[in-house]
Amino acid sequence: MNLIFDLGGVVVEWNPPAICAQAFDDPALRQAAMTHILQHPDWLALDRGSLALDDAIPRAAARTAWSPAAVTDFFDTVLASLRLKDDTVALMRRMQSAGHSLYCLSNMPHHALAFLERAYTFWDVFSDRVISCQVGMCKPEPGIYAHLLQHCAIDAAQSVFIDDMQANVDAAATFGIHPLRFHNAAQCESALAAWMNPAVGRA
Repeated sequence: MNLIFDLGGVVVEWNPPAICAQAFDDPALRQAAMTHILQHPDWLALDRGSLALDDAIPRAAARTAWSPAAVTDFFDTVLASLRLKDDTVALMRRMQSAGHSLYCLSNMPHHALAFLERAYTFWDVFSDRVISCQVGMCKPEPGIYAHLLQHCAIDAAQSVFIDDMQANVDAAATFGIHPLRFHNAAQCESALAAWMNPAVGRA
């Protein structure tokens, strides 16, 4: 079985409202960070790899009227928030030990990917990976799923995509990949067991 894991919200924490709350006490500043940085089209461009962080920072500063240093501090807070979900990593290692092949499909900008590569050692569980900034496509765009299947040479019918966003698993399902929306590691493991064991019933 091929198990394809998202990163943010699955393997590492990803909670934009909590990030903004940690960075700012002022509700107006929290909303500005959400609207003008995390939910702005530039964030998707970072994920796609079409915008560099060094260019994104002054653009965000212009939108928010913050100093570039303040924007940089916020981006640093975002990186620091990407804490490892130890229970997910333990699940991935159990799945790997059970003989399943693990892959990674994630939207992630270059600077965040570099941070995760420096900070954590879970990468060895993956047979291969597709990261948005490296391929110029983002979930839930169809092209990134087609690229995953071709690049990793995997059979969609024998694959499960695990992601915390419904739109992303729905898009995977259109390619015949079994969709599994992630809520927590225990729920994910239970759903995987049900899907893999016909006697239990598919999740």
